[in-house]
Amino acid sequence: MSKQFFSSLSQNYIEILKDDEYYDITIEVGEDPNVKIFRAHMIILCYRSPFLRRTLASNKKNDTHVLAHIKLSNISPETFQIILK
Repeated sequence: MSKQFFSSLSQNYIEILKDDEYYDITIEVGEDPNVKIFRAHMIILCYRSPFLRRTLASNKKNDTHVLAHIKLSNISPETFQIILK
């Protein structure tokens, strides 16, 4: 049962990553001309990555409901896609 549960949970995380409606952060990755903007969920990023937790700590969503946005120019979009998944 636990193997099936964790497989389903992993699939749910992939579905959340693909979600275009409920994300609360955009992450601009790469350098011109190879730049890609990823949509994600801050709570998941904070709990899954100490680096992103530190980065996001100073860039929290404000009361006006404006999306948080960070830039990571020192990593390629392809590599960041792998890290996100």
